[in-house]
Amino acid sequence: MALLRRPRENKTLYLRIVFFHKLEKMENTREEGASERRETKEKEREREEDNEGPVPLLGLNHVSRLCKSVEKSIDFYTKILGFVLVERPPAFESFSGAWLFNYGVGIHLVQKSEEEKRQVDAARERLDPLDNHISFQCEDMKAIVRRLKEAKVKYLKRTVDGEGSPIDQLFFNDPDGFMIEICNCENVKLKPAGPPEWIRQPPDRHTPPLQTPLD
Repeated sequence: MALLRRPRENKTLYLRIVFFHKLEKMENTREEGASERRETKEKEREREEDNEGPVPLLGLNHVSRLCKSVEKSIDFYTKILGFVLVERPPAFESFSGAWLFNYGVGIHLVQKSEEEKRQVDAARERLDPLDNHISFQCEDMKAIVRRLKEAKVKYLKRTVDGEGSPIDQLFFNDPDGFMIEICNCENVKLKPAGPPEWIRQPPDRHTPPLQTPLD
């Protein structure tokens, strides 16, 4: 009878071993998860100690440009990029310039002095994607190309590989040689080097309030 019971006993022992092995694996997984959470909290604590908490920024407000001719720059940014001329507050009327706004960001134009106008900018006609520039995301690259051709604005067009999703780019200069990029960079996924919660997406309220004629 002992010989007959032995296979059943062996099977029971095997099932117990498998059960405890799975239990141990689940416990290890739970401990690894708890360890990762502790490390994340520790990094957050270190970051808060270094920076005294998250930086209270809401978003990009405006980009300021020195211009040889504010009028020509207004014409460029409104006709090529679709910005809208807005009134400047009285506190900023002590110097010649203009404010433009659209897409949640402003362009502030400041008139150059006569001495600054005489300075030669060798980079005005150069288009180098690695040079300083501002970039706007676009949903219709062909429409921008048509506008540039109609205005006879020189541009550089290229496509780079965005990890399986191509990124189209247009580079061109404004009337003062400041380079602008138009792209469909929303195809690129951002991969934070630290915890994702460190990144703050701008809330709707970061956009300045728009005053209508009825206000």
